[in-house]
Amino acid sequence: MKTDNVIVDKSKAFALRIIKLYQYLSDKKKEFILSKQVLRSGTSVGANVKEGIRGQSKADFYAKFCIALKEASETEYWLELLNESGYLKGQEKDFESLYSECQEIIKILVSITKRRTVNS
Repeated sequence: MKTDNVIVDKSKAFALRIIKLYQYLSDKKKEFILSKQVLRSGTSVGANVKEGIRGQSKADFYAKFCIALKEASETEYWLELLNESGYLKGQEKDFESLYSECQEIIKILVSITKRRTVNS
């Protein structure tokens, strides 16, 4: 379900793609460790964004968005490892698209959290 909030929509769509990546890695590649890590961090981004939107205070909002940023950065790392280790061989287009999406989410989250730092 689409909202009028770009980061909510992007982080949810990203989480759904991460779930599909997890399914591919566990079903086709029989990879269970790195895939679980990318699943956890990749779906956590949107969960923290959603929590932050409903935060009890500005500080709560900021804290959740900072966690979302950290989770997005962690996801970026797991994607790099999966790609560089060869688990995504033959899936280069999908990797590039997913990796680019992750970087875009990071940029948005950096922008949101920087505004809080400047306005503190």
